[in-house]
Amino acid sequence: MNETNLPFADLAETLRGPLLRNGEPAYEEARGLWNAMIDRRPAVIARASGVADVIDVVNYARDNNHLLSVKGNGHNIAGLALADDAVTLDLSAMKGIHLDLENRVAKVQPGCDWGDVDREGQAFGLTVPGGIVSTTGVAGLTLGGGFGWLTRKYGLTSDNVLSMDVVTHDGVFQKVRAEDDSDLFWALCGGGGNFGVVTSFEFRLRPVGPTVTAGLILYPMADARDVLALFREVTESADDDFTALLVLRKAPPAPFLPPEVHGAPVVGLAVCHVGSLEAGAKAVAPIKGFGNPLADLIAPKPFSVHQGLFDAAQPHGRRYYWKSDYFDRIGEEVGDLMIAHAEKLASPHSAMLLMQLGGAAARLPNDHSAAGNRDASFVVNINASWEDGAEDDVNIAWARAFWEDLHPHSSGGAYVNFLTEDEAERIADAYGGELHNRLCALKGKYDPHNLFRVNQNIRPPA
Repeated sequence: MNETNLPFADLAETLRGPLLRNGEPAYEEARGLWNAMIDRRPAVIARASGVADVIDVVNYARDNNHLLSVKGNGHNIAGLALADDAVTLDLSAMKGIHLDLENRVAKVQPGCDWGDVDREGQAFGLTVPGGIVSTTGVAGLTLGGGFGWLTRKYGLTSDNVLSMDVVTHDGVFQKVRAEDDSDLFWALCGGGGNFGVVTSFEFRLRPVGPTVTAGLILYPMADARDVLALFREVTESADDDFTALLVLRKAPPAPFLPPEVHGAPVVGLAVCHVGSLEAGAKAVAPIKGFGNPLADLIAPKPFSVHQGLFDAAQPHGRRYYWKSDYFDRIGEEVGDLMIAHAEKLASPHSAMLLMQLGGAAARLPNDHSAAGNRDASFVVNINASWEDGAEDDVNIAWARAFWEDLHPHSSGGAYVNFLTEDEAERIADAYGGELHNRLCALKGKYDPHNLFRVNQNIRPPA
């Protein structure tokens, strides 16, 4: 068939990047997402090669009244990069990174993941605060606020943004800067993909490592209450250089674990100390001296290696369903509930992650940016993960039952990047009343007809 007779031929003529149509092998590859639970078929996928393609796709979708979705890395739990019958703007080929070492600034395009950023920055002992999985996309994490191993030291990911290049609903390209105190910049730093398509992020580079004191220590589940008490102790006394994460799961068939414990329930502490190695050794000493671990992998190592600690547990193409909550404290009753549900894991791949927050992020005012709940002390991620679609119901039920028992003890709120597609009623909780009201008003200003609505949607005023 002649190209001019194909669907969306008029759009294809304007683009430098390829236009991928249903039935083409490249289309099938492009619609594959990290979460295999999501199986959607856009009308067409436009893989942008640059800003001009982004402008053309935004204008085309708006002018022709097409539903528009925007895909960066495709790592979102809710699969909001795609929508059935939509025009999908695919930014995954835009993977440029430029480092200005003199001014410690990184310019990063939206197709990059945090492994890409660490690869470049850590060659010079620098990086940008990212998440806890290196394959997470830069764009989605940043626009949702973003927390990880460096949050306590340097704030949320969005707190480290200096400027963004963005294409708004009217096809206008503009650079928004932190120093301009623009309300659009404020909204983009936590408001998700509701306000435009970001084609480049400019981040402040932070000194980290390249060698840090970090790693994972694992114990039998029988020691879980004592390990939780240790977690409380070390997090209460920690300075900003230190971050701890507690994990409850079944032991993977890893070579560092004895074969007889593979598949058995375990409790672990993952830690990262980004100060001097001497200070790091002192900070982790109470952990390394505790009990009789099954494995102790806490040691000086490259930060980029630690950043990939959980990558193998979160592979592309597995089925995922999450529930989450913030907490001010983790008391004994909450700890007992966590252990009880972890002992009922429905899949060997599932886990509960309890991450320490606070530090630098919490010391900024709550309205510093649109990223909500920055004063939370801990976040829980109930992470159901499995491979067979026939097991969807049992794994989703496990996560929901776990959350329903835990939620009454939470401090309220929600993390927008952890919300699944069935949690639209919690979007306002991700910001709180005052921030959400301000975001709705700004949505009316910058996207009054809700062109950017395939996301955790903030609706403009009626």
